[in-house]
Amino acid sequence: MKKSSKGKKWEWQPYLLLLPSLIIIGGFVFFPFIKNIYTSLTLTNASGNPIKFVGMRNYMKILTSSEFRETLLRTFKFALMVGIPSFVIGFVLALAAAEHKRGSRIYETMFTIPLVIAAAPASVIWYLIFAPHAGVLNYVLKTDYAWLAEPKMAIWCVAAVTAWSGLGMNVIFLLTGLRNVSAELLESAQLDGAGYFGRLFYITIPIASPQIFFVIFYNIVLSFQTFAQIRLLTNGGPYQSTRTLIWSIYEEAFRNTRFDYACAQSVILFLIIFVITRIQFLFEKKGVNY
Repeated sequence: MKKSSKGKKWEWQPYLLLLPSLIIIGGFVFFPFIKNIYTSLTLTNASGNPIKFVGMRNYMKILTSSEFRETLLRTFKFALMVGIPSFVIGFVLALAAAEHKRGSRIYETMFTIPLVIAAAPASVIWYLIFAPHAGVLNYVLKTDYAWLAEPKMAIWCVAAVTAWSGLGMNVIFLLTGLRNVSAELLESAQLDGAGYFGRLFYITIPIASPQIFFVIFYNIVLSFQTFAQIRLLTNGGPYQSTRTLIWSIYEEAFRNTRFDYACAQSVILFLIIFVITRIQFLFEKKGVNY
């Protein structure tokens, strides 16, 4: 064993135990990420192999494209359409199930059911619900509306399905945070004259803020990475009304065989999520109590 400058022995066993994990992470995470960045700086052939280094030209073409700007704006709009309802509904349902009352286990199970259904079968189920003629929604409303064929309505339908899919995870984490609030503390506040909303905003939410912070971050990442719902419900249409950034990456790579553009857009998506994450962590220092 080697000794460090302070005379302590250097232990190699921990690094040997970590080596298999480091090899897997390096091979399946860091290497593809670095290769993706390099590919975004090149021109590629139909097989996705780089043939010429062009620097930032792909990025300049993408960022100056009006189509990409519309796609990016639609992606942010979609993120708000998914994140806000999913968090609000999840928080209300978690509040309803937070107190240990008779039948609360039934509520918990019902609220977390979307978590156990994968995105693909869930999208198929919702496709049958939104079907124009024999769909369940039209049957209930006594209408004959093509929900997924209307450009203005299709993105709302996809957002609703995505928000529903993430609802179970939201309820689980928010319910955990709400149940961390001491019942004695709430009772003391009530005896001191604090109303329901006073206890909610000044006691419950601050104590549950770590879980709330995680759920907000989870919803943002979920909305930016939504693919299966778009693929199975609308296929990016109608008239590209549900063409978000993640769908644009798929379309450029596997339909247009422009892997260089797809890699450049994926790097842009990574940077967007990274910036949003950094902003969230800056707010975490002021708004999250541990």
